[in-house]
Amino acid sequence: LINRLGFNNDGATAIATRLAQTLPVGRTHPIPLGFNIGKSKVTPLEEAIDDYVESCEQLFPFADYLVVNVSSPNTPDLRKLQEADRLQRLLEALTMTNRRLAVQRHTYLKPVLVKIAPDLTDEEVVTIAQVAHTTGVAGLIATNTTISRPPTLRSSIHEDGGLSGRPVAQRALEVLRLLFRTVDGKLPLIGVGGIFSAADAYARMRAGAS
Repeated sequence: LINRLGFNNDGATAIATRLAQTLPVGRTHPIPLGFNIGKSKVTPLEEAIDDYVESCEQLFPFADYLVVNVSSPNTPDLRKLQEADRLQRLLEALTMTNRRLAVQRHTYLKPVLVKIAPDLTDEEVVTIAQVAHTTGVAGLIATNTTISRPPTLRSSIHEDGGLSGRPVAQRALEVLRLLFRTVDGKLPLIGVGGIFSAADAYARMRAGAS
């Protein structure tokens, strides 16, 4: 499947407004609610942190956890946030926001997970894992969709966007193994991408997925 849409939605403010109408703050939802946040398409890279922080502030009252998406290939420049310095600044800002909101609302810190791309080098994966650990995030998600076009595809695809499904499975598994070796059990890992069966899921668990 080619995903050309990114993660389009009505925006954090609209979603928070809807949730406030259907799920008053303080009430427990029967299903855990997680929010996948990223910068808007029109937001310059230099202002990306503000976008993430605003989404965190809007959705914090309703979130059981937050996913920091720095790996969507469908939002201009978003993947540059995986660079070590940029990622560290982003995660530090979100950690401070998380703590501030938890104190203000007399509640617990919300788990923050980072979703990374499969198209990183092994060295970049290791660096991201180290940054995530030092900044205190709750876990890592491996992986998002890929911008590569493997030669095993049955038909040639020349469109932009992230490719999901079986073509991403092998690299997603490799990234997961590398993360597991790097974090040495200190961070939970979630395996994503090209999982079609119980056997596929079990392979991710054996590779280190929590």
